[in-house]
Amino acid sequence: MKLTSLTVALSFAASPLMAADEMTVLLDWFINPDHGPIIVAQELGYFAEQDLEVEIIAPADPSDPPKLVAAGKAELAISYQPQLHLQIHEGLPLQRVGTLVATPLNCLLTLADGPIQSPADLAGKKVGFSVGGVEEAVLGSILRHHGLSLDDVELVNVNWSLSPSLMSGQVDAVIGAYRNFELNQMEIEGVEGKCFFVEEEGLPSYDELIYVANTDTMDKDMISRFLAATEKATQYIVNHPEDSWKIFAGTSAELQDELNAKAWVDTLPRFALRPTAMDEGRYATFEAFLHEAGLIPSQNPVSKIAIDVTAN
Repeated sequence: MKLTSLTVALSFAASPLMAADEMTVLLDWFINPDHGPIIVAQELGYFAEQDLEVEIIAPADPSDPPKLVAAGKAELAISYQPQLHLQIHEGLPLQRVGTLVATPLNCLLTLADGPIQSPADLAGKKVGFSVGGVEEAVLGSILRHHGLSLDDVELVNVNWSLSPSLMSGQVDAVIGAYRNFELNQMEIEGVEGKCFFVEEEGLPSYDELIYVANTDTMDKDMISRFLAATEKATQYIVNHPEDSWKIFAGTSAELQDELNAKAWVDTLPRFALRPTAMDEGRYATFEAFLHEAGLIPSQNPVSKIAIDVTAN
């Protein structure tokens, strides 16, 4: 039987096109330049090229995303390497499946002209934080490096309001401030901040922002395609920093300000150029560090903490 062109056209029309795979990605924070590769991949159609329909959600509480992934409420969450180590020991079924920002951003932030000129000066002072567990662990390590402990400070949950709580005098320092964001925020407000960089205060270097998935239910193929799209977006950002900024900022009027423009420039060198690449030694070293500090009861093998979803 010979099909006419009309018959062929009708047969295609009767067969629906394959639907793109839907996935939900939970951010760690409100949208900011740290999320550049995800937003640019969305705007340039790189997810669509990978047959993905990606829903990007900012959390109401920055500590929620990994827990929601562990509960099966989303395919991926952006989280922090130190937090992942702790949460696995708490029994959450999570693994690192990719890297977004490959260097520490976290710092202990104080006023440059204030009384805290060293972490040792925090004895009896108030320290603000936003993400319970991870930031307390990081702060505790910094304090031990200076002969103090968490018992020597008063912790205050300031949620999203890190630099404002410091500038207003609500707290004497904040942990979890990002050197590419909060420092710029304070400078714009005319207040000079001072960062004590965590990797210079006794912590081994680590991946600041990572993608975590549910160990038991993850779809490695879908995640691999997501990471391929963000890798392509990262390459575009590096090759076209000004154009990519316009694409990113063009998604929301709230992003089109001096703070986000400054943070964009400071963040570019820190994006992971190979988001699926694994540094097993980095994860083993950090797990050993947490164990030696008494923050975890035992040491997990790297295979329990992080995987390369593209490996056979």
